[in-house]
Parts: sequence; C-alpha cells; structure tokens
Amino acid sequence: MSILPVLLLLAAVILVNGWTDAPNAIATTVAAGVLSFPAAVALAAVFNLLGVVCTAAVSDAVARTLWSMADFGPYALTALSAALAATALWAVFAWRFGVPTSESHALVSGLAGAALALGAERLRLGALLWVGFGLGLSLLLGWGLGRLFRRLLPPKKSGFYHRGQIIGAALTAFFHGAQDGQKFLGVLALVLTLQGGGFTLPPWSEWACAALMALGTLMGGKRIIDTVGRKMVCLTPRSGFAADLGCAGALALCTLLGLPVSTTHAKTAAILGAGADPDGKVAGSLGAAWLLTFPACGFLAFLLVKCLLAW
Repeated sequence: MSILPVLLLLAAVILVNGWTDAPNAIATTVAAGVLSFPAAVALAAVFNLLGVVCTAAVSDAVARTLWSMADFGPYALTALSAALAATALWAVFAWRFGVPTSESHALVSGLAGAALALGAERLRLGALLWVGFGLGLSLLLGWGLGRLFRRLLPPKKSGFYHRGQIIGAALTAFFHGAQDGQKFLGVLALVLTLQGGGFTLPPWSEWACAALMALGTLMGGKRIIDTVGRKMVCLTPRSGFAADLGCAGALALCTLLGLPVSTTHAKTAAILGAGADPDGKVAGSLGAAWLLTFPACGFLAFLLVKCLLAW
C-alpha cells in the first residue's frame, strides 16, 4: 500500500478537525454577540495556526504520547488508513446533527480499534490509559476552572467582558491548535516510522498541519456553535469569559503535561461549570455522543482494517 493515500486521509482529517472542532473555541463569543460569525472564524483560524506552529517549536510531548499508543508493524498503512477514515466519518456524521464530538477522542478510539484488529499485543495499554486519563482530566479541569473563574471574576459592565471574551476565544483557539496539531503530528510520525528509525518529523510538517487546520476552521461549523453556545446553557458576558478562561487553562495545563486531550470536552465542561440553568436534555445528548464515540469509532476502524486486509 502506498504512503500517499494515508497522507491524503490525514490531511482530510486535519481539515475536518478545523471545521468541526475549532468552532468550540469561539462558541461563547459568537453566542454573546461579541463577534460576528465570520470575524470569530477568522480569529480562530489565525490562532489555531499559531498554536500548532508555536507549540511544535518548543515541545512534542503530546505528539510522542499519541505516537507511542500502538505498534502496527508491517500493517501500519492499512491500520492508519482505517483509523483516519473512521475519525473523519464520525466527525462528519456528528456535524450533520450539530453534536460537538471530539476528533481527539475519535482518533484515539480509531487507533485502538485498528490495533486490536491486528491483535491485542499491537496496542500499548499504558499509553492508551494515559490518553484516557487526559480525556477525563480535561472534563474535570474544564468544569472546575469554569466554575472557579465565574466566582472570582468581579461584576463589571458587560463591555469589559465582551472585550475579554475576544481574548478568551483567541487563547482557546491557540491551545486547540497546540493540542490537536500535536496529535496529528503524532499520527504523521507513525506513518514516517515505516521508513525506519524512531519518532521523527520533517521541518515542514507543523506548517502544513497548521495551514490545513486553519483552512478547515474558515469553512465554518455554525451548527456546533449553536449547540454549545446557545442551546446548552444560559451565558452572560461574564460567565462566557469565565468559560473561555477555564477551557484555556485546562488545555494549557494538559499540553504542558504531554496529555492529548479534547478541546470539545474541555470547552463544553467549562461552559457547564461557568453557566447557569443548563439544558439537561442537550447536555445529556452530548454526553451520550461522547460515550458512543469510543466504541463506534473503534468498531468502525476494526471493521475497516479487516475489510482492507481481506481485500
């Protein structure tokens, strides 16, 4: 199997990630009317790009964590193709219904399912548990920091928090790029491992990843913004700013620890922590989608590997 189809699939998943995952970074800003949708999307695209490039220049810890999850051996191209295809299909399915699922969560489950299709010994359980710990930690940190900032921020005129939300959206988009860009660089390193040696990345990789993610962000994702920023919980400018700070803080801490985590999980949890009167039905549907992501993407990747090997 040629390496080119896998690289094209990876590029498609990065593009879809910017399209469906990055809108979480700007959901509160758009919902509060601080920025128009086009302006917020442009802001997110710029800071997504900066997040990928700046983080890659100083640390590759998150990429190395994902790279160490599985040993696909001679079937690496087949397994990675299946995992990436499952991730993209799940993301588009979720976007169609406006559900903000996590591409990080989907990618991890796709890699795990593909590895299991080749044999349980191909999956490195320690790395998988570390990733799972990060996904759980991002929920707790997002919720806790969102609630903490809501209590600490003093009452001020809404104009102050409107300006603050622009900064908060920029920070969240930056750390989304830092997190998800590193994950996709980890997948690229898995592809390049086939050429011999250990973890390695070409100098152009972070710029290519950053450009694709920024381009995907510019494509929109308005349905997800409506679900997260408007339908799920009632946000004021103050609580919206608290949610932005909570999410950015959670992502920053997990990035420093080398934990691959989800912007979707962190931002949604921060909004629930900072907001008031959450809609239980909407929050419940999001939780159900998150619970379904791991088995659904893992099983889809498992089936795709089996089909590709049989074919």
